[in-house]
Amino acid sequence: MRAGRRDVPLTHPDKVLFPDDGIAKADLAAYYRDAAPRMVDLVRDRPVSLQRFNAGIAKQGFFQKNVERGAPEWVKRVRVSKRDGTLWHVLANDAATLVWLANQNCITPHVWLSRADRLERPDRMIFDLDPASADDFALVRRTARDLGDVLREAGVEPFAMTTGSKGIHVVVALQRRYGFGEVRDAALAVATELVERRPKDLTTEFYKRKRDGRLFVDVNRNAYAATAVPPYSVRPLPGAPVATPLEWDELSDRRLAAQRWTLRTVLDRDPDVWKGVRGAAGALPRL
Repeated sequence: MRAGRRDVPLTHPDKVLFPDDGIAKADLAAYYRDAAPRMVDLVRDRPVSLQRFNAGIAKQGFFQKNVERGAPEWVKRVRVSKRDGTLWHVLANDAATLVWLANQNCITPHVWLSRADRLERPDRMIFDLDPASADDFALVRRTARDLGDVLREAGVEPFAMTTGSKGIHVVVALQRRYGFGEVRDAALAVATELVERRPKDLTTEFYKRKRDGRLFVDVNRNAYAATAVPPYSVRPLPGAPVATPLEWDELSDRRLAAQRWTLRTVLDRDPDVWKGVRGAAGALPRL
């Protein structure tokens, strides 16, 4: 498959990865090739964890972090530290690499909140609003809007996207001046302020048994080596839904759903949604 300046070999291109939808590996690879012009800038230089489904989504998948061998020489990688050694992570820096990942049956690339040259300094803060039930999505939309209000009061610009699974991520772009501890503390302060305004609906309680049906405002992705689903990534679910960046006003649309856009429909949307995210990078939110 031609992707950018390279021809990327596809093995078993007819392998069906989404059996209910007839979506094969070649379809997944073609999607990532076509999504690359809007996706690469949002994932460039971020270590990738591969969520792979070698037998399609009807079977159990697995995560692969270390890609020490087997990748073509043109696939960029970064060596990262862990407790008992190091790992080699792929960097999805071009269309050809996205296609190569699809050829590994990687349906969803999960990326770090920091970039390869300064792994200890994140440039994203993420709030994960993940409902217990799809019936709670109206609550998720309202919570995302209210969270945006708190973030603007704190002096930063929020961005939102559907996760393609159940919820919404609200994202803040940061200058790379802070460690993960500082970022998480600031995120928790914002989440706590939001919960104090709506204590009957929301919580920052980690343990499900203590939430009493309230929506969890999760800031725990703000940590070294933690990953998040990036915009335009396909999810391993029937229909091949896609994590989709939103215009902020779309959070008021009652038709909005976490899986509203799919591999077959998402590229019909405006390619400039989230175009300003990098330029919005600033200081930590301050309440």
